[in-house]
Amino acid sequence: MTDAPYCGWAPVNDQLYRDYHDAEWGVPERDGRALWEKLQLDGMQAGLSWITILRKRDTIREEFDGFDPERLVRWTPKRIEKALQNPGIIRSPKKIEATIGNARAYLDMAEAGEDFSAYCWSWVGGDPIVNSWKDFRKAPTFTDWSTAMSKDLKKRGFKFVGPTIVYAWAQAVGMVNDHEIHCPRHSAVQRT
Repeated sequence: MTDAPYCGWAPVNDQLYRDYHDAEWGVPERDGRALWEKLQLDGMQAGLSWITILRKRDTIREEFDGFDPERLVRWTPKRIEKALQNPGIIRSPKKIEATIGNARAYLDMAEAGEDFSAYCWSWVGGDPIVNSWKDFRKAPTFTDWSTAMSKDLKKRGFKFVGPTIVYAWAQAVGMVNDHEIHCPRHSAVQRT
């Protein structure tokens, strides 16, 4: 990308972060399985910085069987123990168990005929919410709808889906466009 001003949270001296900002963050995602995977990654971030997840993301995907819910629900205690030995992932037993439980909840929704993408996008009326922040620090960390969605996900058995995680995830998957208005990505993601 050019040297134009970008969102203040995307450091110009960290190429991995900038690539994520420039190619992924805020791009509307409509694939249900991809939305679910990204929700798991945001849950894994709880208490950590996002750059930690970005640096470990490929290894996390590999260890978690490509975030295939059908495979994850078959994990045994032995398989969990194997994952806990991998220094390339977030080695939190609670987060690993949450991911497995979230796979069950995702599959339960599918079995009940609920499309995860349609479910997620229904919380924002089917189209991205487009905000006009001059400074990313002005964006909320949660909203009424992210709080309601969080509560509903928890009722369905999901874990690590608090209102702040849900809002950060919604920003990442383009359900909310919180790119700063001077950032070239603000208008670019609206065309995708």
